[in-house]
Amino acid sequence: MDRVILHCDLNSFYASVELLSRPELKRFPVAVCGDPASRHGIILAKNEPAKRFGVQTAETIWQARKKCPELVLLPPHHRLYREYSRRVNAIYDEYTDLVEPFGIDESWLDVTHTLHLFKMDGRALADALRQRVRKELGLTLSVGVSFNKVFAKLGSDYKKPDATTVISRENWREIVWPLPAGDMLYVGGAARKLLGQYGVRTIGELAACPREMLEELMGKLGGQLHDYAGGLDREPVRSRHEPEQVKSVGNGATFPKNLTAQAQVAAGIGLLADSVASRLRRAGLYAGGVHVTVRDPAFHDRSRQRQLPAPTRLIRDISAAALELAGELWKPPSPVRALTVTAIHLTPEDETYEQGDLFAAGENRERQERLEAAVDGIRRRYGGGAIGFGGRTPEEPEDGGSFRKRG
Repeated sequence: MDRVILHCDLNSFYASVELLSRPELKRFPVAVCGDPASRHGIILAKNEPAKRFGVQTAETIWQARKKCPELVLLPPHHRLYREYSRRVNAIYDEYTDLVEPFGIDESWLDVTHTLHLFKMDGRALADALRQRVRKELGLTLSVGVSFNKVFAKLGSDYKKPDATTVISRENWREIVWPLPAGDMLYVGGAARKLLGQYGVRTIGELAACPREMLEELMGKLGGQLHDYAGGLDREPVRSRHEPEQVKSVGNGATFPKNLTAQAQVAAGIGLLADSVASRLRRAGLYAGGVHVTVRDPAFHDRSRQRQLPAPTRLIRDISAAALELAGELWKPPSPVRALTVTAIHLTPEDETYEQGDLFAAGENRERQERLEAAVDGIRRRYGGGAIGFGGRTPEEPEDGGSFRKRG
């Protein structure tokens, strides 16, 4: 049986909430923005009249005002937005226990096993939700209804504002495949640019690409996007009340300048390993393996992973394994645009202790654990940049010490 999944997207959320208390402005172009006098002076949200002038989210205020000199600017009230988000999700909870927020203004609902209780099909339930939210909260929704999460989100984006779009088994190719590839979930600017270089501009063209080619170009993401374009998304809707199991802990960095020297790559990996190890300790987890991805300036990713001899959350262990993997993937002076270090095969600390081999290397390992935990405490108290382990940034010279204080 096909799932029935709704993706509910609150239209112009920040602006709509602000206009609840300023109804006299509804006919005028309005935008919510950061402080015009600071670097946060960008457009955070805009209403429909502002959209008609071409005002876009994330552009600067001066760019928006150039398009629309009469634009009314309002300051944000984030606490109010969180409260309305809570109220909307409370309404969703009345229809299913599987409600997964996707940001403050969007949520997926899996109503597969509750739809019969309301004697409605997916479209009718979506329309009922739109009516309730409009009547009870004064906000409008666009809702996509489909058999998977990716297509449900495409449906909510397909027609706005205040609309329901059904993407079914019967019509999905007709609706989805002509859409720009960038409309699909997880196709960001870099991915869209890379796909465009190979003539892939629509979701249909993405689906027609050989999966192996996409994986070679984009790594694991390429295969995932191919499945999404072909209607093969099977990801479940997770209840927001259900704690999500952590499967990996990773950190990546895109560098201001391409790295070409061994010392630069080693420094970059050291910084990433430090971050990953700290996050593992914070989560009470140990890593059983390490995964490394090296990206070149053409956005080609190469990845490799390996099992560790024993579970760890020490910087030196993660860094050493990551360096070896990077050496298998890259040789100087080939340029490196970005690096990612990920801890995999995670186990909770109570289970790890039971294995009995955590401190097999003796007191030295236990001392290092205490040292790194102490550094975590200093960072929590004085800020993340207060103290660091060994070394330098990828742009710094090679005369760093064993500790480096910043600030």
